[in-house]
Amino acid sequence: MSAIDSPFVVFATVLVLQWAAAYVGDVLRRKMRPFRKEGERQDFDIIRTASLTLLGLIIGFTFAMAVNRYDQRKNLEEAEANAIGTAYLRSDLMVPDDAERVRDLLRKYCTQRISYYTARDERQIGPIDIETMKLQAELWGTVSRVAKAQQTPITALVVSGMNDVLNSQGYTQAAWWNRIPFTAWMLMGLIAIACNLLMGYGEHRTTAFLVVLPLIVSTSMFLIADIDSPRAGIIRVEPHNLVAQCQAMRPT
Repeated sequence: MSAIDSPFVVFATVLVLQWAAAYVGDVLRRKMRPFRKEGERQDFDIIRTASLTLLGLIIGFTFAMAVNRYDQRKNLEEAEANAIGTAYLRSDLMVPDDAERVRDLLRKYCTQRISYYTARDERQIGPIDIETMKLQAELWGTVSRVAKAQQTPITALVVSGMNDVLNSQGYTQAAWWNRIPFTAWMLMGLIAIACNLLMGYGEHRTTAFLVVLPLIVSTSMFLIADIDSPRAGIIRVEPHNLVAQCQAMRPT
């Protein structure tokens, strides 16, 4: 797990780096005593304002990227639950023995998918993926065997439903791998450091004022990292639809 997967590490690291940059800028200002010529202060304020505006835009765009990825994960969880439910209902079109076999496998499969969503440790994902692939192979093997024996439009519906179940898992996996690029984090961090350096260099009232910007930016990056992290964050996609589907598939 990288540092970006831990929002609290992101918050602490960014806060310290920004505060250090602001402090360095403040020290440089005290030693160099800038803005001796007329108009220098005005030019500096223009550059500082432009830098802060750029930082705000990048934070806003990055936040939008994180929210879009979070919404995609939520939508795919719903789609996955619907696909499992559809395949479960279509299993009634099969002969009783095969239908019961598919329903039993789908119950186990739904439980594994819930475990995938609720796992907090990446080390738990390996065994879950192995068991998921095993169940997928058994499900497809059962359905394909029936389809080869009975090539009818009704059987095609069963095969199509099972294909949607398998595809939905792949779409979910791709969405969870789709994270904010590291280069975007680096660009946002470097601009934040530069802005705090400028704030420290241009501040002429009190050094306590230099803590405000690092806190605001660090909190913003914490929220972005939290939303973008599928497992380590506080804000996560809960498998409510899968849980409801598993409960609906319980044998009566």
